[in-house]
Amino acid sequence: MTTALVNDERRQGRNAAVLRTEIRLFRREPGALFWILLFPTLLLVILGSVPSFRHAEADLGGLRTIDVYVPVAVLLGLIVGGLQAMPQTLTGYRERGILRRMATTPVRPSALLTAQMTVFGGAALTSALLALTVGRLAFDVRLPKQPAGYLLALVLAVLVSLALGAVVSALSRTTKIAGAIGSAVFFPAMFCAGLWAPVQTMPDVLARIVGYTPFGAAAEALNRAAAGDWIGWTHLGVLVAWTVLLTGAAARWFRWE
Repeated sequence: MTTALVNDERRQGRNAAVLRTEIRLFRREPGALFWILLFPTLLLVILGSVPSFRHAEADLGGLRTIDVYVPVAVLLGLIVGGLQAMPQTLTGYRERGILRRMATTPVRPSALLTAQMTVFGGAALTSALLALTVGRLAFDVRLPKQPAGYLLALVLAVLVSLALGAVVSALSRTTKIAGAIGSAVFFPAMFCAGLWAPVQTMPDVLARIVGYTPFGAAAEALNRAAAGDWIGWTHLGVLVAWTVLLTGAAARWFRWE
């Protein structure tokens, strides 16, 4: 029993060391810091600076354009982190043989994967909090009326984004391929999240189709929670189903070498 406890403590210590290292490396990446943490809020500030975007619109159910773009800004950070930053980082580690060398040490490659998901997931949640705070203080955007549902939808959106990023990593042999696949998925993901046209303004048929995509369901869930409604079992089920499906695919296809 004592030996098992000692081994467990050592493993936890190694995992914590890997996490600290990944956090330090992330903090040294100005591109990742800007695009994940700052760009979504900067985009929100730019949109909020347009006077017409601060007036209520009948087509938006009495909401302002800036109101409906807060969930988009919340999703933007996690999509960038999950589809652009994390896959290229993991693929770069594989490409340079770092994962292969780690497999011969007491530190398991799975610890690195966990650390990567923790770092980028935490960055996405920080970005979301920053967007919500700036939206409230600068443009008087109401905070979510259903905070528990909003948090649940946000956590599921982060998980599905990281799972999709893991699939991109699994399918990519080089960082160039990871960047290409990530970009190919990134733009449809942002469309479904409502960057070019908020989900509320989409035709009914298109909105229903988008609602069955990971980020379309996330956008709908965040909108409902912001309005004070429960996120809905359909959107919740879509997010959970995509997370399970993508996680299974990543586990099946991911290779350390």
